[in-house]
Amino acid sequence: MFNHSNRQSETVLPIPSSNETSYFDESWTEEDLKQIIRKMNLKVTPQRILILQTLHEGRVHITAQELYEKVQKINSDVGFATVYRFLKGMAEARVVTELRMGSMPTRYELTPKKHHDHMTCTACGKIVEFQNKNIEDHQEKVAKQYGFKLTHHVLELYGICTSCQMKK
Repeated sequence: MFNHSNRQSETVLPIPSSNETSYFDESWTEEDLKQIIRKMNLKVTPQRILILQTLHEGRVHITAQELYEKVQKINSDVGFATVYRFLKGMAEARVVTELRMGSMPTRYELTPKKHHDHMTCTACGKIVEFQNKNIEDHQEKVAKQYGFKLTHHVLELYGICTSCQMKK
């Protein structure tokens, strides 16, 4: 588990309980981040590298404001508009994924090399990332049944985590 000062954006990578479920974990090098910028047909700048590094740090689900505040601590010359425009551009290019978890503010994460889904605790905001082959296979079958070819999807599950259940 990652320990962050803001529990609302905590990402939990649980221990697998069966062979059918695997959990998201990956790291990207600075060269990977530069390639992302180049693929967007943008100039590699120190500001863009910093924004991507900060977004990647800890692989948290972060709001535009939280990202801006983290970037500001490192380089106060980077403005909110720069962070926000770059985030939006990355979302359009599918470099980042916008997560609209219920009524919470939109959060962003680097689009992983491997697809994963999310469970969010509606009491504390804890986010659990997971992959499940059975769910993915079933979605493909449903898409095929209706004549769709899936290009991408977002699965968000909501509930109460174990810690919050124990508090009640």
